[in-house]
Amino acid sequence: MSNIAIKVEDISKLYRLGEVGTGTMSQDLSRWWASVRGKEDPFAIVGETNDRTKKSSSDYVWSLKNVNFEVKQGEVLGIIGRNGAGKSTLLKILSKITAPTTGSIKVKGRIASLLEVGTGFHPELTGRENIFLNGAILGMSKTEIRSKFDEIVDFSGVERYIDTPVKRYSSGMYVRLAFAVSAFLEPEILIVDEVLAVGDAEFQKKCLGRMKDVSRNDGRTILFVSHSMAAVKNICTTGLLMQNGQVSFGGTADEVVDYYIANFLNFNSNTKLQLTDANRGYDLSRLIEYQTIEFINPVENNLYSTEDDITFIVRLKSKVDRDDFRLAFSICQMDESAVGTFFSEEVLSIKKGQEKEFSITIKNHQLAKGQYYIDLSVGIGNELTGTTEYDVVTKTLFFEIAYKDLLKTQMITLWHSGWGGVNFQNVELKAV
Repeated sequence: MSNIAIKVEDISKLYRLGEVGTGTMSQDLSRWWASVRGKEDPFAIVGETNDRTKKSSSDYVWSLKNVNFEVKQGEVLGIIGRNGAGKSTLLKILSKITAPTTGSIKVKGRIASLLEVGTGFHPELTGRENIFLNGAILGMSKTEIRSKFDEIVDFSGVERYIDTPVKRYSSGMYVRLAFAVSAFLEPEILIVDEVLAVGDAEFQKKCLGRMKDVSRNDGRTILFVSHSMAAVKNICTTGLLMQNGQVSFGGTADEVVDYYIANFLNFNSNTKLQLTDANRGYDLSRLIEYQTIEFINPVENNLYSTEDDITFIVRLKSKVDRDDFRLAFSICQMDESAVGTFFSEEVLSIKKGQEKEFSITIKNHQLAKGQYYIDLSVGIGNELTGTTEYDVVTKTLFFEIAYKDLLKTQMITLWHSGWGGVNFQNVELKAV
């Protein structure tokens, strides 16, 4: 395998929905007789692609189907995709928690996995005892574990509770100790699922930094599943995009994230957008119409820090004379909720045929680290979304908020339509 740490060849995983087994003794015997003769499982042939958005006509589903890829030593592979794409199933097979239905895996080195909160921990044992237990499960000797013990405890930040049974730990404390054990017991391959989302912001940054260090300095291989495009771009060197149990696209981390945005999310990640009917889900006469929206001050494309003001310019064109219209916008996040809304207090004016630009600055936005996008509306008085005479645009520009020490890559976001959330209290609106 030379410098190849993991080689996956034609991995597939078949599950039956509902019951365990085939349901009848005759079907179980048919499956056994096929395996004795070296034939394909007769019930696997009818399995369907794992598309959770569609109603199934079969009880058998391919959670993974013919997956092939290689990971080189010292590489950090980011695996992304929608929920149900097969990411966690793939990691469980690589971790030998479950076996593949077909295919083979070749691994060079010892694997440590962090797939769920508290994986490999016994709730009745203390943190100290679980470090030794988990280390032994990972194949470490007692001497190796003892030599790293102080570093593990210090990194985890749970020293005060190290002699307390872990059943009394919070989910965040579980993650802290579990990740510390995996990171410091020096496996050649570290597999991390989305568990870091449980930890607080400080610990997430600490973990991401640790994963970068062990990859670059120690030459360890890391497989990292995450829904955070920021984290994938920041720490991963290569990437895989999973869709319905299959590898849809592979390349560098930047290439895979950009491909995911362009082809699967159907969102625009530019800093300037020409608004079209594709941004409008309503049949509106649009007497006053949005033309463009543009970010002015991102750190990089569509990227702001938690401390930055957010400024964007909108351009409108009118078919009528109005001196009493208002603007509104909503900041939305990936769970389809509007986290903040703004309605202009002052009325604005525009002439028939005139194009006019307005600069909008959100000061002290207090948005948490994450991914967002902007919806826009224009109307008369308080009729900002109910009237059919003006304009409502959704899925406009997308942006990401990150901590300042992670501002090294450009980010992306997701969409939502609708109005809600809290009102932004410090917004500056002015004509350009």
